[in-house]
Amino acid sequence: MTTTMMPTTSRSNILILAMSQALMLSAIVLSMALAAILGGMLAPDKGLATLPIAVMVIGTAIASLPASMLMRRHGRRRGFLIGALLGIAGSLLCAYALHEWSFSVFVAGHFLLGSYQGFANYYRFAAVEAGGPGQASKAISLVVAGGVVAAFLGPQLGQWGRDWIGGQIFVGSYLTQAALSLIALILISRLHLPRVTAAHDGISRSLREILSQPALRVSIFGAAIGYAVMIMVMTATPLAILGCGLPGTSVTPVIQWHVVGMFAPSFFTGSLIKRYGAPRIMQIGFVLLLGNVVLALSGVEFLHFLSALVFLGVGWNFAFIGGTTLLTQTYRPAEQLKIQAVNEFAVFGLVALASLSAGWLYDRFGWITLNLAVVPLLLAALIATIGIERQLCRAAPAV
Repeated sequence: MTTTMMPTTSRSNILILAMSQALMLSAIVLSMALAAILGGMLAPDKGLATLPIAVMVIGTAIASLPASMLMRRHGRRRGFLIGALLGIAGSLLCAYALHEWSFSVFVAGHFLLGSYQGFANYYRFAAVEAGGPGQASKAISLVVAGGVVAAFLGPQLGQWGRDWIGGQIFVGSYLTQAALSLIALILISRLHLPRVTAAHDGISRSLREILSQPALRVSIFGAAIGYAVMIMVMTATPLAILGCGLPGTSVTPVIQWHVVGMFAPSFFTGSLIKRYGAPRIMQIGFVLLLGNVVLALSGVEFLHFLSALVFLGVGWNFAFIGGTTLLTQTYRPAEQLKIQAVNEFAVFGLVALASLSAGWLYDRFGWITLNLAVVPLLLAALIATIGIERQLCRAAPAV
C-alpha cells in the first residue's frame, strides 16, 4: 500500500505546484492571445508583430540555466518565488508599455514573462521530487494538467481587462496578469519541498557520460521536436485563419481548444505511461502531430483548423510528458539539476527558433509549406522513439 499511496505532504505540494502551473500558464496564454495583436499596433514595422512572443520564448530558454543553478544553491521554493516576481515585473512592464505606447518596453516585458516560465517549467520536476520516483509520471501529469484552466482563464481575463482603464486599451489585462503571478507567489511560499542540495549526495557522472545514454538523447530530442512543431504551427495558425478569409472571431475558440488539447489529456497521460511506457506514448504523440498536418492540409474551413489544432495539442502532450518522464529515468539524484537544465535549454532553444521562424515561413512560403516542413522532423522523432523502445525492451531482462 505504501508504494501506491502518496503522503499528505506530497499531495499538498503537488496541488500547490499544479495551481501555480495553472496561474503561470494563464498568464502566458493571455500574452499569446494578445501580444501579436498589440505588437502589430505598437511596432514600427508590421513584420515585427510576433516579436514579443518570440522574445518571450527566448526568455524561457535563457532563464532555464540560471534558474537551475539558483535552485541548486538555494532550493526550489526560492527559485520559484523569484520566477513569480519576474512574472509580476513583466506584467507591470507590459502595462506600462501600453500606457506609454512603447514597443521596445512591451518586448522587454515579454522577455521577463518568458523568464518567469523558464523558472516555472521546473514545477514538473519538483512534483517528481515531491511524489517520489514511483509516482513520477502521475505527478508530472497532474502538474501539467493545471494548464487546462489556462485555456479559458487566460484569454477570458485578457478580454475582461480590455477596457477596465478608460482610454488605455488592454492595460487592465496586463494588470490582471500581474495579479495572477502575485497569487502564484503566495501559493509558492507555502511549498515545503526537500532541499534540492540533499539530492546531490552520491556520485555524479560527467556530463559527457550522462549524455552518451541513448534514452536520454531520445527524451530530449523527442520533447524538443514535439514542442517546436507545436509552437511553430500554433503561432502561424491565427495568420492562416485570417489569411484564408475566416473572421477574426474564429481565432479565439481554435486557440482555446488547442490549449485544452494540450493539457486535458494530462489527467490520464501518466497512467498510460505507467502501463505502456514513455517511448510508446511519445510515438502516439508524434503520430497525432502528423495527423495535425493531414488535417491542416485537408482544407481551410473553421473545422479544419479546429480539429487540426486539437490534434496538435494532444500530440504535444504525449510527446512532451512522455519525453519528460523518460528523462527522469536516465539520471541519478546527484545529476538531476544538471540534466534538467540541459533539457530545458535544448528544448526551449529549439522552441525559440521555431517561434522566430513561424511567421517568416508562413509569409514567404505559405501555410502548406509550413506544415510540410515539420513532417521530416516528426518522422525522425518517431523513428528514434521506436528504436529506443526496442532497445529498452531488450535490456529489461538484464535489469
